[in-house]
Amino acid sequence: MDATLRGSNGKEVAISRWRGKPVILFYEDRHSTTLNSSLKEALFSRGQELGLLDAAFVVAVANLESFDFFPARGIALSYVRDEEKKWGIPILVDLKGTLGTAPWSLPTKTSSVLLLDGQGTLVYRYSGRMKDEDQRAFFQTLGSLLGREIPEERHP
Repeated sequence: MDATLRGSNGKEVAISRWRGKPVILFYEDRHSTTLNSSLKEALFSRGQELGLLDAAFVVAVANLESFDFFPARGIALSYVRDEEKKWGIPILVDLKGTLGTAPWSLPTKTSSVLLLDGQGTLVYRYSGRMKDEDQRAFFQTLGSLLGREIPEERHP
């Protein structure tokens, strides 16, 4: 699967750019960025703990379709650039609703989490707020892509 979106700088970027390693893709509208915060935190802490931060690509995509008009587009892109600096990862923007159409067909008003293998094949997809059992399934699938088990977080 592939799609061409834009970076916050306006340049076209194909998702296939991240082939070669598993890809964890987050697709969210402005109201859904915190919906799966616990997954994002667990992903970072487990990756750090296990030395896996470079084992997969994390690709964030902001659904900005409802802001694709002047002057809202510029304000929204400015906000995305601020978030990129804050988190240290690039955030692609979907101004045309590309990932809401086939073959992706993602819901545009929530948080969606996808796992693509190193060749770009979709192996996991979830939309909405993940429950604990959904997060376990996500980490099990990610572990199989990485060829190692990712144990559950230990809480003190």
